[in-house]
Amino acid sequence: MSKIPLVDLAAAHAEVAEEVEAGFKRIIAETAFVGGAEVAAFEQEYAAFSGVEHCVGVANGTDALELAFRAVGVGPGSEVILPANTFIATAEAVARTGADVVLVDCDPRTYLIDVEAALAAVTPRTKAIAPVHLYGQLAPVDRLRAGLAGSDVVLVEDAAQCQGATRHGRGAGVDGIAATSFYPGKNLGAYGDAGAVVSAREDWATTVRTLGSHGGLRKYHHDLIGVNSRLDGLQAVVLRAKLARLAEGNRRRRAVAAYYDELLAGLDVTLPVTLEGNEHVWHIYCVRVPGGRRDEVLARLNEDGIGAGIHYPYPVHKTGAFGYLGGSYPVAEAVAPELLSLPIYPQLTREQQERVAEALKSALAG
Repeated sequence: MSKIPLVDLAAAHAEVAEEVEAGFKRIIAETAFVGGAEVAAFEQEYAAFSGVEHCVGVANGTDALELAFRAVGVGPGSEVILPANTFIATAEAVARTGADVVLVDCDPRTYLIDVEAALAAVTPRTKAIAPVHLYGQLAPVDRLRAGLAGSDVVLVEDAAQCQGATRHGRGAGVDGIAATSFYPGKNLGAYGDAGAVVSAREDWATTVRTLGSHGGLRKYHHDLIGVNSRLDGLQAVVLRAKLARLAEGNRRRRAVAAYYDELLAGLDVTLPVTLEGNEHVWHIYCVRVPGGRRDEVLARLNEDGIGAGIHYPYPVHKTGAFGYLGGSYPVAEAVAPELLSLPIYPQLTREQQERVAEALKSALAG
């Protein structure tokens, strides 16, 4: 019996193969490898798709976060608050600016940032809060924004997993700034590393573009100490082809998630919860396996050809890199050894989902 991957990149490529091949030939013929018309077109199209005024393509999602933080003034002497339950890149990007990472716990139902804990952690040194839009749905940025009313604290949204998701009809970055990743497995994935920053503010977007181009917008004019982080033309070809299909892909992901909800009802797992007001795009379909059995269940699924995975095995403060932060975040610590990600992608068939569900049922039965 054939394996069912966690993410099927081959199936995703098949849908755009001819368009990508033609685009690659065009880029090679024009030698437009860095920047160029293809990149500019993608930036305009992704901004429009996201409902924001500005989009700046960069080399990867971690750079996107760092440049967004730097654009709003995060740096040495300041603090950034972020959830302990996130991929390490969120914390890495803060540390790379020279600012201090401040962790807070996550919500026990959605695993998104705990709003009350984040607001309580604000100090005079806090420059930003980084809500992480985890698994494909937006964190409650509206509640964070209301709690920060009258302060100078900025929301820098980690939107690496939520291309196309909305909260109360509004997408990431529409009221400020957000960073996203186009790593191949994302809902909108490149053929390598790529990322972008979207923003409602022209000054922030211009600063991101300046920082990502060695600190200047004209050759040999370096106004800031920047880095080399630019989107290349070949990746822009891929992203434009996939962007045209993203809304439909997200719709299919929602259908997959709904069928999982139906198939897995009654099993000894906790199903994912969508926060009221959110339109989820299901980058990850994550269930919670109780009783310390997650790794055993994962191994059984993998033996049965089911490409299940883990997002994420350790909270940030339990990694070697950020162990110095210490602290106790009970919810993040409790869910990390129990969360199990099941295969999800637009091309996943109902028959494949039924096989996943049967394999999970068998694994839980031991």
